[in-house]
Amino acid sequence: MNNLEQHYGDMQDIEFTVEEGTLYLLQTRNGKRTAAAALRVVKDMVEEGVITREDAISRIEPAQLDQLLHPAIDASHGQKPITKGLNASPGAAVGKVSFDAEDALRRGKAGEPVVLVRWETTPDDIAGVIKAEGVLTAHGGMTSHAAVVARGMGKPCVAGASAIKIDPKAGQLTIGDTVLTVGDTITIDGSTGEVYAGELPSSRRK
Repeated sequence: MNNLEQHYGDMQDIEFTVEEGTLYLLQTRNGKRTAAAALRVVKDMVEEGVITREDAISRIEPAQLDQLLHPAIDASHGQKPITKGLNASPGAAVGKVSFDAEDALRRGKAGEPVVLVRWETTPDDIAGVIKAEGVLTAHGGMTSHAAVVARGMGKPCVAGASAIKIDPKAGQLTIGDTVLTVGDTITIDGSTGEVYAGELPSSRRK
């Protein structure tokens, strides 16, 4: 493995097989990684003399740096997401479910953290988006209103989580067998698109 990393100048993901006691290397490629892992890898490789500092800087994409500047969920939480959508705007947000922009605005002004949950946001929802910790939508993609506005504000957003069913009149959010009501706490991870019931610990990356 060290020889491969020295040769390719990057962390390697290899495929191999053992047949009749002989090791055969089938394939090698640069390993996939999160933004935080990519930063650690290039740091280690500079310290090991595999690549130069200039090479390390060129390997970190601007979008990866953006992820590193936002709050992140503690990777040791061990919980399974209740659903997943598109990672439309990076960062983690924890707050109480709100289905209405006016409600999110009112509760946000009162100092209550909320996550605005909508089928799809419109320009009329902008005041609620401003006060919300993050946005979760059932419809829309990476260029939807919610995604574009959230990225512009630096707020986490999970868009297009099509498994969620919103009933504003009943004040309920249904995801499979999980039913959440207005005021219940959820956590969204705009960097992965994952949604969790309850509060997960998060912190800014160092």
